[in-house]
Amino acid sequence: MRFNMKQPIILFVIVSLVFFPFGSAALAEGQHNHEEDIKMAGDILVARPLGLIAIVGGTVLFIVALPFSLLGGNTQEVYQQLVVKPAKYTFVRPVGHFD
Repeated sequence: MRFNMKQPIILFVIVSLVFFPFGSAALAEGQHNHEEDIKMAGDILVARPLGLIAIVGGTVLFIVALPFSLLGGNTQEVYQQLVVKPAKYTFVRPVGHFD
């Protein structure tokens, strides 16, 4: 009986090609930053919904304060603080960045 060397080599090549991508994924997983994941999850689940509430509340407060800010001449400043700042915090800020 003659031993055929082609089959083990072909099998080794196939197994190597199948498992090679998983090895690089495992290596990349070791360098992953879990603190960044927690920040992003907290931002999406807590900070963004609170930002939406702040936009609605700030808009209501702006409408209530509008007569007084018109008399005081600082309508634009009140609008920036009560409406624009919460909107930028909610929609413009990158996810996970609280700066």
